[in-house]
Amino acid sequence: MSSDAAKADRIRELMATEGDAVAENTRGFNEGRYESTSRLDDYEELKGEARSIKEDAIARLPELIEEVKETVEANGGTVYVADDADDANRYITELTAEERDADRLVKSKSMTSEEIEVNEALEAEGVDVVETDLGEWVLQVADEAPSHIVAPAIHKSREGIAELFEERFDPEDPPETAEELTMFARERLGELIEDADVGMTGANFIAADSGTMMLVTSEGNARKTVTATDTHVAVAGVEKIVPSAEEFAPFVELIGRSGTGQDVTSYISTLTPPVDSPVPDFEDDDEPLADGSGDDRDFHLVLIDNGRLAMREDEELKETLYCIRCSACSNSCGNFQSVGGHAFGGETYSGGIATGWEAGIEGLDTAAEFNDLCTGCSRCVPACPVEIDIPWINTVVRDRINRGEADPGQTDWMFEELVPDEEPAGLDLGTRIVGNYETLAKWGSRTAPIANRLADVGPLRALGERVAGIDRRRDLPDFASQSLVDWFEARGGAAVSPENASREAVLYPDTATNYVDVDRGKAAVRALEAMDVHVRVPDLPGSGRPPLSQGMVSTAAAKAEDVYAGLATHVDAGRDVVVIEPSDLGMFRREYEKFLPEASHERLADASYDVMEYLFGLLENGGDPAGLRAPTAGTGPVASGTRVAYHPHCQARTIGVGEHATAVMERLGYDVRTSDTECCGMAGSFGYKHDYYELSMDVGEPIREQFGDTDRTVVAAGTSCTEQIDALLGDAPMHPVQLVAPRE
Repeated sequence: MSSDAAKADRIRELMATEGDAVAENTRGFNEGRYESTSRLDDYEELKGEARSIKEDAIARLPELIEEVKETVEANGGTVYVADDADDANRYITELTAEERDADRLVKSKSMTSEEIEVNEALEAEGVDVVETDLGEWVLQVADEAPSHIVAPAIHKSREGIAELFEERFDPEDPPETAEELTMFARERLGELIEDADVGMTGANFIAADSGTMMLVTSEGNARKTVTATDTHVAVAGVEKIVPSAEEFAPFVELIGRSGTGQDVTSYISTLTPPVDSPVPDFEDDDEPLADGSGDDRDFHLVLIDNGRLAMREDEELKETLYCIRCSACSNSCGNFQSVGGHAFGGETYSGGIATGWEAGIEGLDTAAEFNDLCTGCSRCVPACPVEIDIPWINTVVRDRINRGEADPGQTDWMFEELVPDEEPAGLDLGTRIVGNYETLAKWGSRTAPIANRLADVGPLRALGERVAGIDRRRDLPDFASQSLVDWFEARGGAAVSPENASREAVLYPDTATNYVDVDRGKAAVRALEAMDVHVRVPDLPGSGRPPLSQGMVSTAAAKAEDVYAGLATHVDAGRDVVVIEPSDLGMFRREYEKFLPEASHERLADASYDVMEYLFGLLENGGDPAGLRAPTAGTGPVASGTRVAYHPHCQARTIGVGEHATAVMERLGYDVRTSDTECCGMAGSFGYKHDYYELSMDVGEPIREQFGDTDRTVVAAGTSCTEQIDALLGDAPMHPVQLVAPRE
């Protein structure tokens, strides 16, 4: 069995065994994040402040490491900077097993300790290691790896934990309810903590100027771990250092809200170790706290490099170090909600940010095992409390994986003649085909309807599945025999002259609209002209979204330059750029920042509008709504007329234009119900891939649940959404502009 087939089987297995529990919990966290952050008047400002702190800290990291060494040692502690996992484990095992002759070490939750696999190193030296976090302890008992950064046992149901405890401990009165399970674990862990010799924690943040640490936990176990023994070992990546404790403030507001939807995480502890509280003597009931015993406390801060300082020098991976391990990227991700971190993750880290961590710490081979589960839908971007561009990190790593796997000795003679991409020879064939969808669409349109008939031939679909990985269960889009650009020219161009127009606009002919869904392009022209807009539809290249989705960064960059060259003269002339496909507008406003000079990107981004956003602006500025189609005029074949079910595109939500369609439809008198699902699961080419078909459909299942029996007219803004909803509901939705545009 190929590695891809094995991965697909593993994903199906996890969807069946863990998917329901992961989905329930992550969606709950995600909803909690929305509710909690909505109560912050300065949410965006806090995110900006948090990012600035991390940017500054990472920029000054070498000096902050030296400063924290001085301050911790001045406080009476010891600092050890470990080059890698082996170095860290050597120091910790020598301290624990040899110097302290410890029989047991108790730990609070720490992803960095998971990363270096310190448990295994200690156990190999005869030290009993006990996880005191409830979720981590459950996984330790089950001998499983975490599947979530914040909630490690998120994939396990209450019933599953009850069965585990009954099997492993055979209690007289087996616990069943959540409260009973928690109490059972608390009692057993309490006994284990009492007999411990060394306590280990992580650290969410460390202040360089004072050595003060902040620990954020959902349970009180970190405090117990610190105080129950006379030796405290803190393990933390070097990126956890910030200049001072004052910088903790925005993170206190953001970390709980971003991760679990809590306004404040249950336990936020700040301490400057070694703490001076007495060490408890659990065997002395008369005097459990010995006066003066705090003077004997020993503290060791083990700072981990393990690739981080190299990541700091990598302009594309550096942002990963801003991560505060909140898990918002996981909770907001449709694919993660279905499979969890056992599929969408590497050796240690999971979710969207895991690609950056695993590429920097473990290498590209590890990142390659799950990187393509990030579809670039961008819903993690507004969720991240430090504004990391997680999709871009995934794209850059994908590009590096592509180039590492390409065979430069292989000559793709056919593709070198037919496709204008910038990628090396030997690139995976499926990647190259999908990345060059624009070329495919051009040829498909020129040869339609023959190309459409051939696309449905069984043997050819089977070949496409084997060669390009395109699942034969997916209906392929039909190419239009006349492109939007050709139609517009054939009709004689604009129907509203510049002299009689209120505005002038260029309607961008994105690849899907120009060669496949031409009807929505025609509807956009009619809607704009009904609002007295002089419209132009020039022949322009695709935005570069397909190659970008495949990690073909050089090709996407070349497309961006060509698109800007074609639009710059129109922007110079004061014309607005109107875009129908949300993913292309997302390119103009977000990704082109990576490819164009700053001034060029800003000019294009400021001049570009989603078509429904543009109609909304025209109406807000005195445009006559009578030119658009109100529900009294009907909505085609759907009898319900005024009632609409609307699924906004994921990238439209990210760039803040998803609500304009709702506003326009409601202003015209439509009764709009909006989808609760952020991403439909299709995500461009992702849903077409044979290995991910079932996952894609599972991500979209909430749409079927919400709209499957609706009598409303279903509308969706994106091409991918249209295709997915058609597969889910058996009826292709229309674009919102088709709903409101005057009839032909």
